[in-house]
Amino acid sequence: MPYYRRVGEIPHKRHTAFRKPDGGLYAEELMGVEGFSADSALLYHRGLPTAIVDAVAVEEDRGTLTPNHPLKPRAYKTGELKFGGDADAVTGRRRLFGNADVAIGFVTATAPSPLYRNAAGDELFYVQGGSATVETIYGSLEIGDGDYLVIPTSCTYRVLPHGEVGLFTLEARGHIGPPKRYLSAKGQFLEHSPYCERDVRGPSEPLLADGEDVEVLVRHRAGLTRYTYATHPFDVVGWDGCLYPWVFNIDDFEPITGRVHQPPPVHQTFEGPNFVVCSFCPRKVDYHQDSIPVPYNHANVDSDELMFYVRGNYEARKGSGIGVGSLSLHPSGFTHGPQPGAAEASIGAEFFDETAVMVDTFAPLELGEAADASEDPGYAWTWSRRGPKG
Repeated sequence: MPYYRRVGEIPHKRHTAFRKPDGGLYAEELMGVEGFSADSALLYHRGLPTAIVDAVAVEEDRGTLTPNHPLKPRAYKTGELKFGGDADAVTGRRRLFGNADVAIGFVTATAPSPLYRNAAGDELFYVQGGSATVETIYGSLEIGDGDYLVIPTSCTYRVLPHGEVGLFTLEARGHIGPPKRYLSAKGQFLEHSPYCERDVRGPSEPLLADGEDVEVLVRHRAGLTRYTYATHPFDVVGWDGCLYPWVFNIDDFEPITGRVHQPPPVHQTFEGPNFVVCSFCPRKVDYHQDSIPVPYNHANVDSDELMFYVRGNYEARKGSGIGVGSLSLHPSGFTHGPQPGAAEASIGAEFFDETAVMVDTFAPLELGEAADASEDPGYAWTWSRRGPKG
């Protein structure tokens, strides 16, 4: 995260003796990325963060991924995914799409998750309805409808839903953050950025829990391992630094508009390894007298485009069967654009009431078994109004 934060009790100088009331030392932990040459945080534990008493391999079946072949545009309905009555935000996720850089899924969570740590990369949640408390080693965060939550690599956390919460999830093989073009050389959001530090929420106080023989599920490059820790990992009395979980609400994104239609990068909100995330928000639209506010037909030749429709009525997809909770996948190799009649209908519009989250990946997205189960088989033919030949 691009700015410094300090929470709880910490000593005046780094790497110096910081003592508990009984005279013992707090255990210092440096959480750092990119070989300790980039962002980091210093955490101070009551117990030893290294003290494990067991480690067990955990079997996992997330289903297979298959290529988008034959290559075609596809649409899916997250409302048709089945999770059962006790799904949690970690083990209940259904993988919809993936490649070597990112796994994309969805879950409607109703049960507390296990303590969990993703040691393979950062995670990004988008909250599609409902709310939850996310407890982490850095402290707690409240998340609700429209919130993005960035969880840094190797941050131990758990999700406690308040009733039911829908989560669109991205698991990166690397780090997720604001686009570099929004930041100064020293990490401050610049004036042209569509959001800034004032829009970001982070933990504000320590979260302390007691316990012995506490299990933590850890994802790593080889799979899943369940550690048992001698003491509860939520034992950090204080921390400081620029690496921590943070929340940003999509309603705080300030749309960039112009006289004629603006290209997708103006909507960019995050970047990750070989993918970007964009936010399409309610906005005044193009104000040239002859402008066509919906997107032109375009061939993004280096990217697959995945769009998650979260509120309103997406103008370019009218008549396609796309609605709130739908996903559309427009792959590289397919020229995509507005549905028939949408361009003409948009002329003269002054405002679009639509909200969507877009993920563009620079490697093809493969299809998960959960995606197969929720696909709209007629979507590919909605531009021609005809079904497949034969």
